[in-house]
Amino acid sequence: MRSGNISLINIVIVIAVCLLTPLTVLAQQETNISQYYEVPSIYNPSAIGQTDFIRIRGGARLQWVGIDNAPQSFMATADMPFKLAGKRLGVGINMRQASMGLYKSLDLGAQIAYKLRKLGGEWSFGIQLGFGDQAFKGSEVYIPDNDDYHQGTDDAIPTTDVHGTAFDFGAGVWYTHKYFYAGVSCTHLSAPTITLNTASEGGGSETSGDRKYEFKLDRTLYFIAGCNIPVKNTLFEIMPSVLVKSTFNFTTAEINARARYRKFLSFGIGYRFDDAVVATLAAEIKNFYIGYSFDYATSALHSASSGSHELFVGYSLKLDLGEKNKNRHKSVRIL
Repeated sequence: MRSGNISLINIVIVIAVCLLTPLTVLAQQETNISQYYEVPSIYNPSAIGQTDFIRIRGGARLQWVGIDNAPQSFMATADMPFKLAGKRLGVGINMRQASMGLYKSLDLGAQIAYKLRKLGGEWSFGIQLGFGDQAFKGSEVYIPDNDDYHQGTDDAIPTTDVHGTAFDFGAGVWYTHKYFYAGVSCTHLSAPTITLNTASEGGGSETSGDRKYEFKLDRTLYFIAGCNIPVKNTLFEIMPSVLVKSTFNFTTAEINARARYRKFLSFGIGYRFDDAVVATLAAEIKNFYIGYSFDYATSALHSASSGSHELFVGYSLKLDLGEKNKNRHKSVRIL
């Protein structure tokens, strides 16, 4: 079994090197999450049911504070394990909402994962089914007269509020070992195209005249890996992690190095390539979690913004998956 573990570690290292070596950093497409390691199921539907807890996380992010109409986002996840016919499974849900200027997006998903133990750890294979919603407030568009760059009758810009929804799905695989984890996933597998329509007076929707507005969700590949390294003869753990995401036209990555004391207080620093330096402080108290991150832009944005702020809170409710007590657990209301 030891040789199996070593070979698997080598495979994980090779995958990480292959993904990071050809890295090209371009502009941001999706809202960043600095504490991505706390909500991996946002990116990978197989990263659910990893512990015997109902695990809940919720967070908010204010990006590039000081810049008008800068991105703001909210996200929430919940997942838990369960057993069916002697097989270990996981289920979860997640939500992510983001706004930037006149654009708003909402992603909702339900997840399920099948788990099995092989090669000294646990493998998880998951899928996510849901939908994506995009909206644009065309009624608030303002183009000044005598503008040298735009025309007031530009057909490419909606003049009414439009929005649309499309079915979406993703899939992934996740491996958890005693000391490390790694996962690969792909979201927006069908690369759905969302047609943006104008709400009609009857509550339905209609196209804005003969104009057709579309928004395409690009397939996005994610790789997440991290580990817990106990520091000998101390109460500290070192917890490095990495996130790589790519649409094949756009690729970015971030690395993070954290330390945790007595499984209670954690702190660390990270770097998002060509974007920001990230500082994080978090605490875990009796199944409660709270974490704060501050991003300082390393690009030209630092001259216009005071930074980005992100706050996460969460709670983990213990489950008993034993046969005798498989339906018994403590209620959060009486803890």
